[in-house]
Amino acid sequence: MAKKARFVAGGVCGLLLLTVLILTAQGVKSDRSAYCTRVIDGDTIELSTGERVRYIGIDTAEPKDRLGKVITEFNRYLIEGKDIRLEFDIEKYDKYNRLLAYVYVDDIFVNATLVERGLAEVMTVPPNVRYRKHFQQLQEKARKSKRGIWSKG
Repeated sequence: MAKKARFVAGGVCGLLLLTVLILTAQGVKSDRSAYCTRVIDGDTIELSTGERVRYIGIDTAEPKDRLGKVITEFNRYLIEGKDIRLEFDIEKYDKYNRLLAYVYVDDIFVNATLVERGLAEVMTVPPNVRYRKHFQQLQEKARKSKRGIWSKG
């Protein structure tokens, strides 16, 4: 009888683990449509809901300096006043309660575009690392081509 109880308990635990894995995987793949009402800077925007979104995996100069202003304006050109798609990773919010997302407008992957043009540095914060290798490859190409922030040296 004890063997049967252990077998049943093991089966229940296995099913619970499988359920958690499935739900986690579904959460990781979640997307959301949104509308960008305002670009705050090169890596932060505001949605029509009032929520702020911080781009995952990158960091840009602040708009207080000249390069930061250029980057902010480029980001504004890309997405302000447009319908966008947010793709989430493992953690959905940062400590400032901003949504953390990979951002797309039409077929443009905004996070990657900023890195590719040398307008952002790779900055990954685990566990949100889905595109880390892709971003690092784009950054290396931008650096070798002396684009954007890499043009000075």
